[in-house]
Amino acid sequence: MSRERVIERLARWQPGRRGFGGSADPAEAAAFRRAIRGDHDLNPGMTPPSTALRPAAVLVPLVDHTEGMSVLLTQRTAHLSAHAGQISFPGGRIEEDDQDAVAAALRETEEEVGLPPDRVSVVGRLDTYVTGTGFEITPIVGIVAPPVPISIDPFEVAEAFEVPLAFILDRRNHQRIERESGAHSRSYFVLPYQGRNIWGATAGILVNLAEALAD
Repeated sequence: MSRERVIERLARWQPGRRGFGGSADPAEAAAFRRAIRGDHDLNPGMTPPSTALRPAAVLVPLVDHTEGMSVLLTQRTAHLSAHAGQISFPGGRIEEDDQDAVAAALRETEEEVGLPPDRVSVVGRLDTYVTGTGFEITPIVGIVAPPVPISIDPFEVAEAFEVPLAFILDRRNHQRIERESGAHSRSYFVLPYQGRNIWGATAGILVNLAEALAD
């Protein structure tokens, strides 16, 4: 898929509402949460987080290689207190000093993998994604021209690697897994790639990316 087609399709994409930010009105909060993409999409009986959500932003970096685009992902280090060892996008919490979600995603990306903001052309955003751990994630899509200057923060990031966009766009690679959890069963997406299992919010956002870029 070309850079131009990605930009065109994201320009037509209507992302879900920015989402719940701690409304005091229970009915309004419930309506917001229903409008937001999240783990509960695949789990009708699962209640989204009822507390005020913590705003976060991630960058979905599309590396524009001549032979085809790829998505830059990271693997978190094993010692972190949250989501240790998981595959994720570069990103994190939106801080008070951040102008908006775009600024937060670019700042966190530079801190985690050393990619300067001026190397990223922001072309759109995907649906807000609410996690079961109470984060409200805004995924920002940016295109990066290679070569990509990578300098990872060894405290947070064990490895940075790329997955071909064609792999992500192929719906056959979106495996839906069901697992029993107590009296309930839970469904989630897994994208297995070269010995790695991409799951959780990262897989959900990648599936959303495939939806946004679909013919």
